[in-house]
Order: sequence, then structure tokens, then C-alpha cells
Amino acid sequence: MTTPPITAARPNSLENSDEINLAQLGAALKRHSRLIAKVTGGTLLLTLVATLLQKPVWEGEFQIVLASNGGGGGRLAQLTAANPGLAGVGGGGGKGSLETEVQILQSPSVLKPVFDFVRNSKRQAGENIDKIRYEDWLKSNLEIQLEKGTSVLNISYRDSDKPLILPVIDRISKTYQAYSGRDRRRDIANAVAYLKGRINDLEPKADASMRRAQGFALTNGLGIQDGIPMAAGDAGSGGGSGGSVEGARQAAQREVINLRQQLANARGASSNVLYQAPQLTANEDLFKSYQTLEAEIAEKRSRLRDNDEIIRALKRQRTSLILTLNRQTIGLLEGQLATAQASLQATTRPKDVVLAHRQLVRQALRDEKTLTDLENQLQLASLEQAKQTDPWELISTPTMLDRPVSPRKGRNLALGLLAGLVLGSGAALVVDRKSGQVFAIDELKASLPYPLLAQLQEGVSQRNHQTLQLLAQGALEAPHSVALIPICMGTAAARSIATSLQSALQEDNHNAEVLCSSDLLATRHCSIQILLTAPGAATRAELAALVQQLQLQGTPVAGWLLLQPTTKPASDA
Repeated sequence: MTTPPITAARPNSLENSDEINLAQLGAALKRHSRLIAKVTGGTLLLTLVATLLQKPVWEGEFQIVLASNGGGGGRLAQLTAANPGLAGVGGGGGKGSLETEVQILQSPSVLKPVFDFVRNSKRQAGENIDKIRYEDWLKSNLEIQLEKGTSVLNISYRDSDKPLILPVIDRISKTYQAYSGRDRRRDIANAVAYLKGRINDLEPKADASMRRAQGFALTNGLGIQDGIPMAAGDAGSGGGSGGSVEGARQAAQREVINLRQQLANARGASSNVLYQAPQLTANEDLFKSYQTLEAEIAEKRSRLRDNDEIIRALKRQRTSLILTLNRQTIGLLEGQLATAQASLQATTRPKDVVLAHRQLVRQALRDEKTLTDLENQLQLASLEQAKQTDPWELISTPTMLDRPVSPRKGRNLALGLLAGLVLGSGAALVVDRKSGQVFAIDELKASLPYPLLAQLQEGVSQRNHQTLQLLAQGALEAPHSVALIPICMGTAAARSIATSLQSALQEDNHNAEVLCSSDLLATRHCSIQILLTAPGAATRAELAALVQQLQLQGTPVAGWLLLQPTTKPASDA
């Protein structure tokens, strides 16, 4: 008699593997479907109760356009450009990007009055407000978002106190509109205060500097124009008007130079050349006589020869008249030169006096101009202060939604269902793992180091009989006695398989016997042993103990049979 060798034990690959078999996972969830249903139902019930007990949350919203005040900003920019000192009192001249503006609108400096109104309203309603903080209120109740790509700001407020919604969002809208002009009013007020302070400081200084300049001018016989440097256009206009002593001096100096040049030209003229000074009127009669004589000579020359006695007499008379006119011109020029030199001497002042006077006048005029500019800027700022500007525009009025935004029953129940399925599935997997029962064929193969001979179907005796016949004529052809060892199975099912197996063996060997027992001491006398199990019939520990006992027993094991149930019972244990 030949017996199949005992198959060497193989390591339990599934227990040592971290890989997840989705089929086994699905089968485990099906086995514990009742448990999953119970956990899911309980979670749904708790979610429904919590949703019904939760206070409804209402929401109000509005939209506002963040726009700068163009008119006031332009005037303030002009004032700042004209007076750099205003740059420090205007708040920096802008708020930067819209994102920065939104952060400012969320700050307590803007919304603190609204928060205080909410606290007072809840206190009057009997609520405990000790734990309400501004940061928590802003985060949980307010939503302030900038519309992408625009300057439109979306504001929404949520609260479980329905009558509080409209008053709060109305206050927020008015607060934002008031804030839109607050910076402008503050900047203009600072500018007005700054300009008034500068004018009050500069008025006494400008008055004192003007008095010093005028006193110095009166003491030294100078005019106010003497302290102003003469422009190129004024230099040729005489410069003596307007009480300018320096202008009169410069004019006298120019006249002296001019008269000296004319006098030199007059003295250098010969007896045949008449020198004429256009500004002289004292010798007009003699000049007219000269012109008459010249006309007469020209008339005589047209009829007489040059050596005629009449022409010669007229020429002698002309020479004598030229000498007389030249002498008279020299004398008149000498007189005017003396007068101009006297005037030059009278208007000449020491250099130090002129420079000191010029510095005093320049300082006085500078202070006067600065004071005038400040007064003009103050007038402009006062006009801007009186000017009314439009606040930020509301493009949607504050309104409250018709239905509460929370709780959302459909969403809560969907989340509860999902949470129940997740928790139930997790509990089912934990229970399945802790039970230790082996359901998967792959795990049974790994736990039993023997070949799987055949898979039988519970309740289908004809098909099982055919399978057992093939087994009897194949792997079990030689033995006369076979032990069928059921592993944690019911006795009736095992005895039915044993009877069918014995019937199949006796078709070729009438003396063949099949012993159905779980007692290894009783089965050790048989020629060969066959194990019989079903999915979930044994635990991992029981299979490991059985394999160890079989090795100690020493009787050959041909393999094992798997009895598949017709229906898989659901388990919630």
C-alpha cells in the first residue's frame, strides 16, 4: 500500500502580509452587514436628533463698492505737493491694495461698535456673553470677501437670533459708509490745523522781518526796491522808479559814462565836422542856422562855381558856425557831466549797507510769500472741509434670506449616513478580525499545509458524490481505511460527507472504510487522513493547533476538503 507523502508545512503568508485583499474585505463587510446596519442607523438617528435640536441660523447680506474719493484726494494731493509738510499729517496718502483695505474693515477699529451692539443685545436677551470675544465673533458670524477682479465687497452676517440679523448688517453698512469718509475728514482736518499753526507761527516773523527791512531802508536812505536784485529787463528801463536808490545810482553811473564818451567825441571833432548831441536843446537855434546855411550853400553851388567869392564867403561862415556849435556842445556836455557826477555821488551807498539791506529785504519778501502761500492753501483746505462727498455705494441693500442657512437637514443626514457607514464598516472589520475565524480560501490554504483536494457544496449530494468518486479513484485509490477529520464542523454534515466518501471508495474496494472523527488518537490507526472544514468554521488558533497535533501524530494527511455553504449566514457577533 502506498500513501501520499505528508505535504511540508508552508508559512502563513497572509498573516505576514500587509496587502489588502478587496474581495476578502467585501466578504467581511457582508458577513457583518447587520452590525453595519445597526451602527449606521444609530448614527443617522443621532444626527437627526442633533439636527432637530440645533437652533436655526439666519443670514443677512449686502454688497458695497470700495471706491476712493476722487475729488478730495486730488485736492489733498495738490496741497501735499505744494506743501511737503502736509505729507506727514494726511495718513500716508492712501491705503494700498484692496486686500489691505479689507483687513482694515475687519479690524476692531471699524467693527468694534457693531460688536458692542451685538453683546448688549444678547445681554438684554438673557444670554451669557462672558465667553464672546471679538475674534471668535468675527470668525464664526461674519464673512467678508472681496469679489475676485473687482472692488466689490460681499458681507454676510449669521446668527441664531433672527431679529438681530437686519439691525446688525444695517449697522455694518452704515459703519462702512461712515468709514469711507472718515479718513478724508481726518486728513483735511489735520491739514487745516497744520496750516493754521504754521500761519500763526509765521505771521509775527513775517511782520518783524518787514519792519526791520523798512527801518534799515529809512535809516540809510534806501528804497524797498534796493533790496531786490534787478533783472535784465529792469536794467535797461532806467531803474529809478519805485523809490530805488540803487536804481538811480546805476542810472546816474550809466549817464556819466555816456556823457564822457560824447564829450570825448565832441572834443575830437574838427572845424569842418559838426558834432551833435541829441539830448541837447540849448543850441537848437544855432543848429537851425547851420542847417539854413548848408541849404543856401547847396543852392548856390548849383548855380555858381566853388571858387566864387559868394561860395567862399558862405563856407567861411559855415566853418565859424561849426566851431561855435562844437564849443557850445562841449560846454553843455561838461555841465551835464558835472550834474550826473553829482547825482552819482548822492546815490552811492557803502557796499556793506547795500548788501545788508538786500538781505533784509529778501528775508522779508520770502516770509511774506510763504505766509501768502499758506493762507491760500488754508483757504483751499477750508473749502474742501466744507465740501460734502458721497460715501461708498451700496449696490445691494441689507437683506435677510428667507430660509435659515443652518442646519441643513439633507446635508447633515447625508454626512450622518456616511459617518455611520464608515464607523459600521470599521467596527465590522474589527469584530471580524478579533473573532479569528478564517473564511477566505487563500487564508485556509496558508493555514493548512496540505493540498486542497476538492470543494464540496453543502446540500448538493449528487454533485458531491461525483466529486468524491473522482477523489476515490485518484488520490485515495490505494488506502483501505480513511479518516475524515472534521474541523469545528457540525456532526451531521461531516457524517454525510463520510458516508458518501465510503460509498465511493467501496465501489473499487469493498473493504474500504471511512472513519469520521475529530479524535486524532482514534484516527491514527487509519492508513491516511483527510481534513474537512468550511469557511468560518475554525479560527486561526484552532487550525494552527490542529496542524501541530497532526505533525505529532505522524499519520499521513492526503489533504483537505472544503465544504461551501449554500447560503452564508449573516453575523453581527
